[in-house]
Amino acid sequence: MQDKTISIILAGGIGSRLHPLTAERAKPAVPFGGRYRIIDFTLSNCLHSGLRRILVLTQYKSHSLQKRLRDGWSIYNSELGDYITPVPPQMRTGESWYSGTADAIYQNLYLLERSGAEYALILSGDHIYRMDYAAMLQHHYESGAHLTVACLTVGLKEARSFGVLTVDAEDRIVSFHEKPEDPRSIPGDSRHALASMGVYVFSMKLLVKLLHEDHDNDSTHDFGKDILPSMMGTHRVIAYRFGGTSGRVTADRYWRDVGTLDAYYEANMDLLHPLPAIDLYQGDWPIRTYEGQHPPARSVPGRSGREAEIVNCMLASGTLIIGGTLQHAILFPNVRVEEGAVVENSLLFQGVMVGEGAQVRRCIIDKHVVIPAGERIGFDRARDAERFTVSDCGIVVIPKGYRFGASLS
Repeated sequence: MQDKTISIILAGGIGSRLHPLTAERAKPAVPFGGRYRIIDFTLSNCLHSGLRRILVLTQYKSHSLQKRLRDGWSIYNSELGDYITPVPPQMRTGESWYSGTADAIYQNLYLLERSGAEYALILSGDHIYRMDYAAMLQHHYESGAHLTVACLTVGLKEARSFGVLTVDAEDRIVSFHEKPEDPRSIPGDSRHALASMGVYVFSMKLLVKLLHEDHDNDSTHDFGKDILPSMMGTHRVIAYRFGGTSGRVTADRYWRDVGTLDAYYEANMDLLHPLPAIDLYQGDWPIRTYEGQHPPARSVPGRSGREAEIVNCMLASGTLIIGGTLQHAILFPNVRVEEGAVVENSLLFQGVMVGEGAQVRRCIIDKHVVIPAGERIGFDRARDAERFTVSDCGIVVIPKGYRFGASLS
């Protein structure tokens, strides 16, 4: 099945709800978990699932994402027909950029048809999860489905943010509603609903036909809003339950849409739990990424002889803690924390420096920010909001390259 499949990763979203983290990068390129980018999870799933032909459809602010693909994912041999190829909008079917998920693939149908693949695996590049797509592909084949939709169980309130499906006794999808106000519960379970993960397996000939029809219709050209509802009752559409026993990856059942600042922050903090909800340590399913040539992480005493204190943290290579205190923090490469500084419940991106005696609490600090000595962030919400973005839950986000006091010069 893998040899007959081409994978398409939708990675062009603007990610406005993650601003300012997406001010200069696409959402799939946002750093995550101390060393990864969000898209590394989907790409790693493809790698371990044996999928070797992958198109990454890019669009907004794609330079950082394309650089990540070049540096970390140039691992396939094109002479063997394997590739991971970024595909920006090329205006081959008109003069517009991608106007929806279905339109993004329609504009690149020639690549799908030229591939000779019998199946198309459609994925999103901005979710955090581990999944064996090979098991889903096999399920698609054995069930005789025209379309297979990966789904997970969510609470009814949470389901309002998803595409919600209802199924019969054989897991055939009989209805699909995008972000319904009153989601339908699972039969026999009044508190939960089945939600689409945005992971689809199509039989190629049918996909081509549906995309041509959708292009000619007055629609939003979106899979969840247009393509899937149009197939109900006319095609065999099957649900594939995420987190089951099929497949080779440990069934941790963890899937997160990190589309808001608070969701992104919480997904990172999940990694610091004593038993993290997502298992990044399964030896035969590592999350591949690119990390530069940095020295090992190190903690040393400050000038006064004060030792560094580190409690439940993740430290990437190149980090240097000089008599500072870290509690429940995630540090990306080349972060430096000076003597007497305190960092609590925060994410510090690559190249951040925290000056002597500074205090940082419940913050996301983007790359190459220097926190001045004695600065306090995360203690006065009103003052923080005057300078930075503050999320609904009070997380302070300092944008990439922010310069303290620059406006006074």
